[in-house]
This record gives sequence, structure tokens and C-alpha cells, in this order.
Amino acid sequence: MSPKSRNDAIKDGARQAAAQLKPAAKPLARNTGEAARRQILRTRAWAAPQVERSGHVLQDTVAPKVSAMLSSAARRIDPVQPRYRRWKTPVGLATLTAACGAVAAFLRNRKKPPVTTSAADTQRANGQAQTSLDTDTAGSGGQG
Repeated sequence: MSPKSRNDAIKDGARQAAAQLKPAAKPLARNTGEAARRQILRTRAWAAPQVERSGHVLQDTVAPKVSAMLSSAARRIDPVQPRYRRWKTPVGLATLTAACGAVAAFLRNRKKPPVTTSAADTQRANGQAQTSLDTDTAGSGGQG
């Protein structure tokens, strides 16, 4: 027998076997599918509480640790905030005070235009003051 005819014989035998099993295979496949569906439902009914319990355990034990790790990572990633410079206000006030003092000193010590007076004018001014004082004293003494 040639290899080609041997393969054809095997294929024919397989077809005849399939044809004989076909009527019996349909109810068997139907029953097997139903059994598989029932088993899937039983497995899901058993697994649901297991998964729920595992979820609670993870939430109570792992979640806080994960949350803490995430918070820690966020703090490490966040750039450092610049510190509030408390020295700026006192330095600014000291500078302002010094500037005001300098302006006040400048205005106080500003040179006034020189007054030109002669020595005779100075003596006359001093003499008038003494004369007016003498008359006041003489006037009060003569009446009293």
C-alpha cells in the first residue's frame, strides 16, 4: 500500500467513526456544557466571599502602608518651599529709619545764607536792647 492510500484509508475510518458517534455526541456535549456551567456557578459562589475577605484584609493591612509610602514619596518629590525670610522686615525698617534720620540731619544742618552785619550794627542792636531794659526798669522803679 502506498503512503497516500494508507492516509486515505485512515481518513475514511475516522469519518465512519465520527458518523457513528455523532448521534451519541450531541447529548453528551449538551450535558457536558451544562455541567461546566453549573461548576462555574459553584466556583464563583465559593470564590466571591474569599475575594471579599481578601479585599478587606488588604484594605486594613496593606492599604495604609501603601498610602504612607505614597505620601512619603510625594514629600520627597515636592520641591523645598523657600523659608520665610524674617530678617527682611527689620532690615527694611532700619534702612527707612536711617534714611529719615539722614534727611532730618541734612535739613537741620543746612547752611543758611550768611547775614552780613557790621560791628556797629551789632553794638547798636545790643545797645538798644540794654536801653530798652534800662527804661523799663527806670519806669517801674520811679512809679513804685
